[in-house]
Amino acid sequence: MVKIRLKRLGYKKNPTYRIVVITSSTKREGAPIQELGFYNPKTKEMKLNKDAALEWIKKGAQPSETVQYLINNCDKEGKLVYKVKDEVKLSKKAKAKIETAKADAEAAKVKAAEEKKAAAEEAKAAKAEPKAVVEEIAAEEAAEAKIETAAGAAEAVAEVKAAAPAAEAAAEEAAEAVVAETEVKDTGVAAEE
Repeated sequence: MVKIRLKRLGYKKNPTYRIVVITSSTKREGAPIQELGFYNPKTKEMKLNKDAALEWIKKGAQPSETVQYLINNCDKEGKLVYKVKDEVKLSKKAKAKIETAKADAEAAKVKAAEEKKAAAEEAKAAKAEPKAVVEEIAAEEAAEAKIETAAGAAEAVAEVKAAAPAAEAAAEEAAEAVVAETEVKDTGVAAEE
C-alpha cells in the first residue's frame, strides 16, 4: 500500500520533515517514491506540492493524520495557513472570577428587569388611581344613600311599631263590638222564639 507520510530529518530535539510518498513496508527514513515538500514544526514553515499530493490521493495513496491536516490547511502555493489560537488558558482562580462576574451581571440584569416592571406597575397604578378615586367616591355616595334609605325604613318601622298598640286596641274594640252585635242578634232571635 502506498502512503503519504512524514520522513524525519534534522538533529536531536530539532526535527524537520519531508512530506513523501512511500510504500507502507519501507522504513521511516527509507527511499521515497516521490518527495512532495517539507515541513518544519518549530518555525511552522512548510512548502507542499498540493496538486501532486491530491493526485496521489486520487490514485489511492493513504495520507497519515498529520499529512492530511497539512494538506487541508495549506493554501494553493503550498504554504501552511497556521491558525493562531486566540483562546488563552486561564487559571482556576481567573475562571472563578469570570464566573462570579457573569453571575453578578445576570443578577443585576434580573434586578433591573424587576425594578423596571415595578416602575411600570406604579405608573399603571398612577393612571388607574383617578378612576379608582372616582369609583370610591361613587361607592361612598351609594353607601350613604343606602344608609339614608335604611334610616327612613327604620323610622317607618318605628312608626308602625308605635302605631301597632293603638291598632291592636282598635282591633280589640272592633272585635268586641262585633261580638256584642252578634249577642244582641242572638238574644233578639231567641226572644222571638
